[in-house]
Amino acid sequence: MKKVILAVFIGMIFTMIVSNYSNTVQADLANSLVRFHVIANSDSKEDQELKYRVRDRIINEMEEQFDESANIDVTKELIQASIPHIEEIAKDEIKKWNKEYDVKATLNIYPFPTKVYGDVTLPAGNYEALRVVIGEGQGENWWCVLFPPLCFVDATHGVMPDSAKQRLKNVLSEEEYKIITTADGDDQIPVQIKFKVVELWQKSKIKVQTAFNRTK
Repeated sequence: MKKVILAVFIGMIFTMIVSNYSNTVQADLANSLVRFHVIANSDSKEDQELKYRVRDRIINEMEEQFDESANIDVTKELIQASIPHIEEIAKDEIKKWNKEYDVKATLNIYPFPTKVYGDVTLPAGNYEALRVVIGEGQGENWWCVLFPPLCFVDATHGVMPDSAKQRLKNVLSEEEYKIITTADGDDQIPVQIKFKVVELWQKSKIKVQTAFNRTK
């Protein structure tokens, strides 16, 4: 019986340590980044293509302002002030496709699954993001990092430019930077383990939160 009690006690302590570490890392990342999230009306080929067109219009027209943003607070203020303009940009592009979808842009905290952007991997968790929902918002989404402004670099080939990585280094701690840039690197197994701890714990929290919301 004593062994069972001891095992349960050790398990509880371990869970607390894992929870605290995961929540601290994810919270620090969330406090250092602003993400950009575009959700398509549906998964039809046309709606998915429209999603990318809307994304490109917003990025192209807002690039200069976001690229010159000095810090995360300035970026958030800029987003809030630009919400009506961002919605108008999206609606204008949608009209060019002869669609009448509504658009809703918001800056809020949203749950995200693990996402890969070039050779940067962000663990699951809650992040502040500019979210642009097209129409019913039932299609696959696209995302990037708005602060630091990584939406404006080409990560399609799976490698993020050194200049973009330097921007991440400027806003993250050394450990946080290692976690998100070496999550898939076999040469840093301890970092991979840390990433998995954060990822698995945050994923479980999102599942619990989603299940709870469905019961309301």
